[in-house]
Amino acid sequence: MKTIYLAGPDVFFRDAAARYDHLRALCAAHGLRGVAPVDGAPLPPNLDKAAQAEHIYRANMALLQGADAVLANVMAFRNPVEPDSGTVFEIGAAVALGKPVALYHPQLGRSLAERVREAFSSSGDEGGAEYDATYGLLIEDFGQPLNLMLARSCSMHASVQEAVAALARVLGAGQG
Repeated sequence: MKTIYLAGPDVFFRDAAARYDHLRALCAAHGLRGVAPVDGAPLPPNLDKAAQAEHIYRANMALLQGADAVLANVMAFRNPVEPDSGTVFEIGAAVALGKPVALYHPQLGRSLAERVREAFSSSGDEGGAEYDATYGLLIEDFGQPLNLMLARSCSMHASVQEAVAALARVLGAGQG
């Protein structure tokens, strides 16, 4: 059975266990086995914060490396536009390892530039470049729903159901 690493900020929610149960069930319905970051090696007792962080990092990387693909929740996290940085790291690691990655979030139907303009306003310059009014940073506008590095390397879906189905097709799950 093909294994799917469940990336995303779901671990930070109060209902994290229920969220992972739901994702695992969606994967199982397609003949896939979902593994969450919380499924890694148990945290040994009496570790200081740095040792805990190192343990979690190594356990998550082992799960990611052992997976056949990645399903990533790219919801905006602690900001109005961009996904969680840890999730983006895991996506990049998976892409570098040659694993298929499916991203999901309802906002993927809208462009990144549109969402940045909405969240931060914008202003132009004489050369036609457009910058966000809050930070003064150039607005990337390639018509993609996320930064081009994510948009060009992963499949993108408006729902988790679509994303799981896409991974099942790519991996040939449930086929004889």
